[in-house]
Amino acid sequence: MKDWLPVVAVAAVALAGCGGGPPRQPAPVDPAEVPDAVPRAEPRAARGNPPFYEVFGKRYVVLPTADGFVERGVASWYGPGFHGESTSSGEPYDMHAMTAAHKTLPLPAYVQVTNLQNGRSVVVRVNDRGPFKDNRVIDLSYVAAAKLDMIREGTAMVEVRSVGPSSPAARPVAPANGRFFAQAGAFTEEDNARRLARRLAEAGFDNVLVVAARADGRDVHRVRIGPLDSVDAFDAVTSRLRDAGFGPAILALD
Repeated sequence: MKDWLPVVAVAAVALAGCGGGPPRQPAPVDPAEVPDAVPRAEPRAARGNPPFYEVFGKRYVVLPTADGFVERGVASWYGPGFHGESTSSGEPYDMHAMTAAHKTLPLPAYVQVTNLQNGRSVVVRVNDRGPFKDNRVIDLSYVAAAKLDMIREGTAMVEVRSVGPSSPAARPVAPANGRFFAQAGAFTEEDNARRLARRLAEAGFDNVLVVAARADGRDVHRVRIGPLDSVDAFDAVTSRLRDAGFGPAILALD
């Protein structure tokens, strides 16, 4: 753990935009010619898998397994400035390999990442920690981000889903076409959802919705703000929610 934590700390500072030194410039490759990572059974890495760790005063608990893991949020990417540097697992970062960084998945793990804004999907091998920035759920290698067509914007709204040697990749996801929302809460009792919706409206939030659904065999009432048409809009709403004391929100589709 002593050997690993400094790596995380250095990575955190760099991923937050504080890295130094001139960026390395590896030979260019055609992203279309780089195949997806192929899931295979691997032992947990000797580095990068403590029970928990802290970065910038926040504690992250490493998951015991990636099985069944699914989340939605905003992806970012990292490239030349980190090429050749050590990842949290101890492997060198290769911007032309299909890899990614995640805060809590065990290292290594394999996930399918789908760009919900255009429907493109890739499979990557998670071998690093990060990104340690609000609202970012995964940091992709340059080539993985290029295959998802998110280099120019720098970010994309994505779904991250674990895959294994015996589990096929999920079916392609149709682009959401702007049907994104910030979900501020979910309740089994409708009155509780309505109460949160009123508080949000009183705090100045527009377009607050209570959406009834069925999940895991029970009724659920989700409190959402939107629709939101961009990552910037999602970031702005979630930042306002935090500042107003409403806690974290998650990315949701209608």
